[in-house]
Parts: sequence; structure tokens; C-alpha cells
Amino acid sequence: MAPFRQVNLLGMRVADVDSHGLLDHVFAELAAGRGGWIVTANLDILRRYALDSDARALYDAADLRVADGMPLVWASQIAGSPLPERVAGSTLSVALAERAAREGRSMYLLGGAPGAAEGCRAVLEERFPGLRITGTSSPMVSAPTPWCEAEAIAESIEGDPDIILVGLGSPKQEHLIQKLKQRFPNAWLMGVGITFSFVAGEVSRAPEWMQKAGVEWVHRMVQEPGRLVRRYLIEDLPFAAVLFGSSVAKRLRH
Repeated sequence: MAPFRQVNLLGMRVADVDSHGLLDHVFAELAAGRGGWIVTANLDILRRYALDSDARALYDAADLRVADGMPLVWASQIAGSPLPERVAGSTLSVALAERAAREGRSMYLLGGAPGAAEGCRAVLEERFPGLRITGTSSPMVSAPTPWCEAEAIAESIEGDPDIILVGLGSPKQEHLIQKLKQRFPNAWLMGVGITFSFVAGEVSRAPEWMQKAGVEWVHRMVQEPGRLVRRYLIEDLPFAAVLFGSSVAKRLRH
């Protein structure tokens, strides 16, 4: 059974949990010798989920999906099943490191731009004395679904980490995590996108007020217009209208 109540957003079951509850769950499961997989779902991930059956199967394979995007939180509120907060993957990554340092758990950082994972490691180890990061690597994964690289990548991971953060962008990171779970069944894995570059200070994250207002995407789009303008304005923005319309209809039905 799912450990938390599930909120249905266009078919995706999103856990009704805040960051503290999620951390408590992850570390309780680690103490019991059980691993898992978290997907931090934003609007773009939800769009792929709703429109692509292969993406739907991939994200459904995770143990937990949480709302990393204010549009998902707003949609849940409109529908009458409010999620408690946005659980941002970048913020959660740092919180996982802090808790791991306190509880003697280890981490591995996989992916990111060249040098980003190592830079992230240096920042986290300085911020949280006693944190044990068993290693980092930034493999060049070219295929959208990196099945062929998965075995070699898994074998290269040092030690037996309790938490593995994978920063390859979605859905590439989720395809890899699906294979890594077989090699590390007792670890918790999470895709973290550009988080390593944020923590390392190589890419600036939006101010906190923008994060809370749900417009962090504007900051990101200005940083990488060539890659993100189409995604945010042409693909995700119209889809947000579909999501909110669905939530209104659900609220009226009830």
C-alpha cells in the first residue's frame, strides 16, 4: 500500500506529503533495509505523463511521485484535494544530505555537467560535516533511454550508497534509475536535473520569492532561452490550462 494519500492529477498519483514527512519516510525505510525511487514531478513531467504512454509507465514505476511545481499544487487545491506544499527536488537534495550527515548515511552523486557533481560534493561536505559521499561521476549519456550504458554506470558506482542522486534531466535520469534500482535495491534514488550545478554555484537558482510564487521557470528560461523557451511557453503553458480545466471539472463534479 502507498505510504501516503494519493492525489490524482490527470492520472498521475502524487503523494500528499510535505518535505519533512518525506524525509522521515525515506530514512525510516533505510533503517528497515528498504530502498525506493522518488520522482519529483513538475508540469513538464506531468505533461509527458498525460500524453505519452511510455512516459506514463516509466513514472508509474517509481515508488513515490511528489509535486515539484507550484502548478501541480494549485491544481490540487482547485480540485479540492490540496497538496501541502511544493517538494522541490533541488531543495530536497540538500535536505537529504543534511539528514544523511546526521544519521550516518552515505550518498553518491551521478550526472550533471562536467565537474558539477564534484563541485556539489565539496559544498555539501563543507556545509554538513560528517557527510559521507562515496563518490561522484559525470558519465556522458547520449541516448534518451540509456539502457546500454546502465550496466557500466552501475558498476562504476563506488561503495554501496544509501542515497543516489541522478542529474541527467528527465526522462533520461528516470530510465537510468529504473535500471540502477536492480543493482541497488536497498538504496533510495531520485532524479535531480540541474541540482548539482545549483548547489555548486555554477548556475544561479531563482530567488526564494520566485520559487514560492511559482515563477521559477521564468528565471530558468532567461538563463537558457534556446533550450527552454519552446518547452515552457509553447508546450507547458497551454498544458497548464488543460490541467487547471481538469481540476475545475473535478471540483464541480464533487
